[in-house]
Amino acid sequence: MKHDSAVHDGAMTALDRCDACGAQAYVRVEMPYGVLMFCGHHANAHLEKLVASAVSVRDERERIG
Repeated sequence: MKHDSAVHDGAMTALDRCDACGAQAYVRVEMPYGVLMFCGHHANAHLEKLVASAVSVRDERERIG
C-alpha cells in the first residue's frame, strides 16, 4: 500500500491503517522504496528486521491503551 508522506508529517491518526491487517497503525516506517504502516502486533513482528534499512521510524505504540 502506498502512503503519501506529505499527509503523514505529524502524529499518526485513526485514519492511518496497518498494511498487514487494516487495524489502526501506530508505527510508520519510511523505507527507501516507500512507507509501511503497522499496528502494534505487526510492528512487534516485523520492525526489528526493517529498522536496519529504514530511512525513518515513527513509533507511537505507547499510545495503545
